[in-house]
Amino acid sequence: MVAKTQHLQIRVTPDQKAALQRKAASAGADVSSYVLARLVPERHNRFVELLAALAAGQHRFVLAELNDFLTECPPMLFGHAVGEASVAPLVPYLQNYVAAMVEQAAVLKGVSPPEWTRGIAALPEPHFVTPMASLRLHLLRSAPVPFKRRNIFVDSAIGARV
Repeated sequence: MVAKTQHLQIRVTPDQKAALQRKAASAGADVSSYVLARLVPERHNRFVELLAALAAGQHRFVLAELNDFLTECPPMLFGHAVGEASVAPLVPYLQNYVAAMVEQAAVLKGVSPPEWTRGIAALPEPHFVTPMASLRLHLLRSAPVPFKRRNIFVDSAIGARV
């Protein structure tokens, strides 16, 4: 991480300062972090980088990184971080997997999922993350709802590791 060595001062009214302090507090951040996150979209850029890595064929570890990213993203910044996405370069399975991850994270954070997730058609055939037929009943029952709706059956959700 690059050290922050520069200062920036802006003039605001007392009401504007109070409003920024309230918004920052509700986002779980200090005022500087809140303003920077709104003006310099590092989280959105990271989301775009992860999607590009998925499109380049780096599925397994990138999905784990995406899981961490979605888990750690504060609710107040979530919509901005994932609100716009181009999943078109991904194969339909990964489009659905990413959309399900984002939808599940939104539910856990108590925010609405971004509009782009609704535009992705569910897979026509069920996809189980393991070829072991003996685990299919378990996966059918335990998969999180956003994954089930997309015909993907997994054993863990956002924030979990197996």
